[in-house]
Amino acid sequence: MNLEKLFTMQEELDRYIQTNNEVNGDLFDKKGLALIVELAELANETRTFKFWSSKGPSDREVILEEYVDSIHFLLSLGIDRDLNMLKDWPKPLNDNDLTTLFLKTNSSILKFMEQHSMSAYQTVWSCYGAIAEILGFTYDDVMEAYLAKNQKNYDRQKDGY
Repeated sequence: MNLEKLFTMQEELDRYIQTNNEVNGDLFDKKGLALIVELAELANETRTFKFWSSKGPSDREVILEEYVDSIHFLLSLGIDRDLNMLKDWPKPLNDNDLTTLFLKTNSSILKFMEQHSMSAYQTVWSCYGAIAEILGFTYDDVMEAYLAKNQKNYDRQKDGY
């Protein structure tokens, strides 16, 4: 999946949000924490780790929306560290256990937050690619959901979210 369009759209959204809210300065750490929180919200909706509960995962649409919330922040972090030259989604990790993937993804985010390297950034993308595969999300699903959530984020800003 080509990421160029997503980076462009995210950069425009970030600029709009920061201008609309009169936010200046380096937001990298705040966005990094937001990505970790969004990953946790995604894990919570899948319920993959909730061995004590018989309740199943949330609806696919809810899980997909949580997934693309993460993608928004992942793109934004790349933009902040001038890594938006990443053209294509890196090959997904080869792991079939969703709980393990959530842990690996969290670890890869923390590593990226310390190193800011392209290699560390690509690893985060690879983790998210593997999560998408396990959840049955295609790149088209992700793109469509990203576009919808991007518009929702603009609408929220206009409504004083």
